[in-house]
Amino acid sequence: MSDIIKHECGIALLQLKKPLLYYKQKYGSALYGINKMYLLMEKQHNRGQDGAGFASIKFDMSPGERYISRVRSAKPQPIQNIFKTIKERVRKQMKISPDLLSDTEKLKKEVPYIGELMLGHVRYGTFGKNNIESVHPFLRQNNWMHRNLIVAGNFNLTNVNQLFDNLVELGQHPKERADTVTVMEKIGHFLDDAVAKIYKNLRNEGYSKAEASPLIAERLKLSKILRKASKNWDGGYAMAGLLGHGDSFVLRDPVGIRPVYYYSDNEIVVVASERPAIQTVFDVPYSKIEELSPGYAIITKKNGNTNIKEILEPKEKKACSFERIYFSRGGDSEIYQERKNLGKALFPQVYKSIKGDLENTVFSFIPNTAETSFYGMIGAVQDHVRDLFKKELNKEKKLNIDKLTKMLNLKPRIEKIAIKDAKLRTFITEDSDRDDLVAHVYDVTYGVVKTSDNLVIMDDSIVRGTTLQKSILRMLDRLEPKKIIVVSSAPQIRYPDCYGIDMAKLEEFIAFRAALKLHEDRGTKEAIVKDVYQNCLNAIEKAIESPANHVKEIYKPFSDEEISCKISEMLKTNDINAEIEVIFQTIGGLNKACHKNHGDWYFSGDYPTPGGLRVVNKAFVNYVEKKNKRAY
Repeated sequence: MSDIIKHECGIALLQLKKPLLYYKQKYGSALYGINKMYLLMEKQHNRGQDGAGFASIKFDMSPGERYISRVRSAKPQPIQNIFKTIKERVRKQMKISPDLLSDTEKLKKEVPYIGELMLGHVRYGTFGKNNIESVHPFLRQNNWMHRNLIVAGNFNLTNVNQLFDNLVELGQHPKERADTVTVMEKIGHFLDDAVAKIYKNLRNEGYSKAEASPLIAERLKLSKILRKASKNWDGGYAMAGLLGHGDSFVLRDPVGIRPVYYYSDNEIVVVASERPAIQTVFDVPYSKIEELSPGYAIITKKNGNTNIKEILEPKEKKACSFERIYFSRGGDSEIYQERKNLGKALFPQVYKSIKGDLENTVFSFIPNTAETSFYGMIGAVQDHVRDLFKKELNKEKKLNIDKLTKMLNLKPRIEKIAIKDAKLRTFITEDSDRDDLVAHVYDVTYGVVKTSDNLVIMDDSIVRGTTLQKSILRMLDRLEPKKIIVVSSAPQIRYPDCYGIDMAKLEEFIAFRAALKLHEDRGTKEAIVKDVYQNCLNAIEKAIESPANHVKEIYKPFSDEEISCKISEMLKTNDINAEIEVIFQTIGGLNKACHKNHGDWYFSGDYPTPGGLRVVNKAFVNYVEKKNKRAY
């Protein structure tokens, strides 16, 4: 993605089903769980640059002994910082007790963080402050072990204000409107209620207060608590939680917007946002890792028993397609193939753009995340050349050696055109010289592009077009190609995201600005903006639960090709000599490539929840009223 955007977070939950001594004897380290959590979080570092957190629960500790620990960091290398802190605590205690690593019970009692149940989180801050208070996991403390709640998630809810008001109606006094706090307090309310009811029943059965405590843990039904707590949530979420006595859960939203994968055997239960993280860290084959179904929760008791429970009625699955295009690591076998298919689907448009002139066309990609789609497109070029060769062989009765030699030499010209200068990029700030500096973020490879060449560059998506205009196109133009064709493996981004990705303002999207420019050219801009604004305003004022997406009217008069042409025109500045064309993936091509994951609302405007429809209309009102803020 040439325009950097922030996006959803990552979670990792691990429960050890055996005593720590078991892992020391089998795997050679009493820190087996800690080491695995470090790897799980590092393997998902792509999902979080702004902060990381870790929490653990020790089983069967005596009253007065610490059994919950948490460490968080918002420093530049947050994951490393967290585990450095943990290892330093181990080393510090070893100076006092040199036999610590050989005595697992002593290690567990004397050192924080060493436990059987662990929850990790890597965070991208989309709108929240990037300070330590914003970093997950969040902790709700109580002297009753069962009422201690630790929550971390990969999520964004569209109706935080409504949920906040619900808590106030319940008599609570939430400290802030942040969705994480709101979610935690909602779960906590029903957790408190369930514990109180179970305790009351146990007292009626004749049990003492001390006797009741372990029985509460046995009788507590997390599925019932989650059903009540999540009843009115609107958004995309993978919500993870630990209870103080050792139960845990991960709940996925009913549409499956956010990803959740899990694996369980006789030693561990592990849940993560990405399947390859589990595969790599635990050396588990692809076939053994399950995807949690939308609307379901994986619930694990302290004793290791794991159940998959339906919490909310599943709806049509609309898993986020940006996961497939860009966010998730490409090592997942399904995602890798989908990205190749996205590139392959674009070749017919590229072939038309270069007018079939493969001999005078150079293929490359920017940035590195577009590489897999690039391979797919090159595969399609190779298939096309092979088909041409077969047709010529079948057509010619007598083979012309010169013609045959020319065809055998026809192959895609693949070059490494751009190399990012990472050090220069980190130096660039918001000063007056920024535009000039940005134009030099990439170094280019000279001498491989002729003035008669088309230069085809694969990108994974184009959001704002800023980096293309300020940097990439200027840089490529220095190579003096005849034509620069930027190919986006994603369709045109037209609508805001409200489920966790940092794409909230309509005016930032180059597709939106291009559509308005087309209206301006036709003399219809003032009228269409006024009509759409009034429709959006009416929907908001009438508090329509599931309104129409009125912003679609902005794009309705134009074909995809018209908007792409206008984007190409807008990106070409006077100082660029080459012809510029931008080619986008079609929504049909996207859904065919990502055939199991059709969450395409940022492209199509078809939001999977009512909250999304309310947000898109509010975003347009904010645009017209010049309110520089998110719509939820």
